[in-house]
Amino acid sequence: MTAAPAVFASDKAGEKRPVTGQGAHRYEVIHDWGELPKTISYGNTHGVCVDAQGHVYIHHTVHSTSQSDDTMVVFDRKGKFVRSWGSEFKGGAHGLTIHKEGKEEFLYLCDTKRALVAKYTLKGEKVWETGYPEQSPAYKPGADGKKQKFSPTNLTIAPNGDIYVGDGYGSSYINVYNSKGEWKLTFGGKGKEAGQLDCPHGIAIDSRGGAPRVLVADRSNRRFQYFSLDGKHESFGAQGDVKLPCHFDQYKGLLLVPDLEARVTLMDQSNKVLAQLCDDESNTWGKLRKEARDKFVPGKFVCPHSACFDKDGNIFVVEWVEVGRVTKLRRLG
Repeated sequence: MTAAPAVFASDKAGEKRPVTGQGAHRYEVIHDWGELPKTISYGNTHGVCVDAQGHVYIHHTVHSTSQSDDTMVVFDRKGKFVRSWGSEFKGGAHGLTIHKEGKEEFLYLCDTKRALVAKYTLKGEKVWETGYPEQSPAYKPGADGKKQKFSPTNLTIAPNGDIYVGDGYGSSYINVYNSKGEWKLTFGGKGKEAGQLDCPHGIAIDSRGGAPRVLVADRSNRRFQYFSLDGKHESFGAQGDVKLPCHFDQYKGLLLVPDLEARVTLMDQSNKVLAQLCDDESNTWGKLRKEARDKFVPGKFVCPHSACFDKDGNIFVVEWVEVGRVTKLRRLG
């Protein structure tokens, strides 16, 4: 699908902002959303989620110029700063998922530097954390005594509370834990065949077709892959319609896919492309992601790394750029 050209619309202050998308899926593009305190300088903005109150959580690695080491920054729905925490994730802040359990919501986080998965309250209190999956046969030392690398990138939670973690920067397995963070099973592993993965960077539970399935952003293989909840390969999806898919979110049957190669994709229930948002086809993202903010082109993405919907269908996108960037796509119509 060819992306629609960016058009510009005036806001109440007379400023012109780009509009992206087409048809029923059009959005006003608001780059550098959120009033970031002067004490915090974003590093790579890796994770984003929204709670039931509309608070937006940004997980970033912290820039070298930042006065604060807090990696979690929280804004209200209007972009006003609420709080920050999470200095222990500096340099490794990566995957971020929110999950409601009873009347309370919790944050689940991946740390690629310390190689762990953790559960926290919304205010930054640690509930539990788990590290190297020693119990998994897949991670037993080889004949040379060396361990498999473990560096989890993202996670999702099944209806029964089990937690599915993609070892995207490690050994390309999916590790499954119970709700207490105790290891249960491992599947996947590096390769290109059915059931094998190469950088399972993002992961979701997809129930749009009925029974829940595990949907994996098999990034380096440039495809989606579906598994049963017990780790059996079921099918491939969206081959050719994705470049370097990073993660997922869902809203009223829509699938949201941040793609590292400078675009965000919206798909229908059959994973058919409905819109490519802020698509930059110049193929300059590898260099541009290290540039200063004023080099970024308005209305174009550089390296979308995670994205999520709010309750109104607006979209928040965070990017793998050295100076960090949060963009709100405000739903139109």
